[in-house]
Amino acid sequence: MRFQDAAQDARTVVYAGIQADPVVARAAELLADATVAQRVLARAVMNGETTDPNGWRVMFPTLFATAQADDLALSEAILACSLQVADRGDEIRNQLRGAIVESVTERLLARRADPGTVRRERRILFDGVRAEIHPYDVTVEREGTAEAYDCKWGARGINADVLNQLDDARTHAADEDARLAVALVVFDARVSCDVRLARQTAPTAGIGVIAIDSLDELATGP
Repeated sequence: MRFQDAAQDARTVVYAGIQADPVVARAAELLADATVAQRVLARAVMNGETTDPNGWRVMFPTLFATAQADDLALSEAILACSLQVADRGDEIRNQLRGAIVESVTERLLARRADPGTVRRERRILFDGVRAEIHPYDVTVEREGTAEAYDCKWGARGINADVLNQLDDARTHAADEDARLAVALVVFDARVSCDVRLARQTAPTAGIGVIAIDSLDELATGP
């Protein structure tokens, strides 16, 4: 089992441009230290239903009206950053949200693994097996304890293609007597993920699911 950079095609050029948007780094920095409630706030705001900040403050009173000073400051920063994302057009907003989930995942993984082992947009190659076209969003590349993550903004992003890709990687690694933990990181409620997974016919055994209410598990280990 070995890792390789994604092919340098039009997709990677667009991806790099989205990742370079300052709002991605800012959102990831804030959300890596956020509470579950603050992450739920960010998800709701970034979905773009309304860009009225006062309306969001009313809907999340424990994050604003009754919050302590430090918590209030972080909630206000998350709200402001999330509104910047929500204010973009639909296509750009979708791309930014996906990039933010990947960036948060990368930051949290780097809290327990050597940051040099945490990589983005990498393919996993196995002897005698045709390489997947699409790379994995985030990987932890350590001898004997590698990890691969596919990141989704919402549970609707869970589909047969991604499940099969993760399962194939896990199976091929096992065939080579290598350990590879595979998981989905979904910036959505666990119950939504469970409902979506229950409808799938693709393999799910051995594939971890890290939802919005358990993101901090990335910093502690699979």
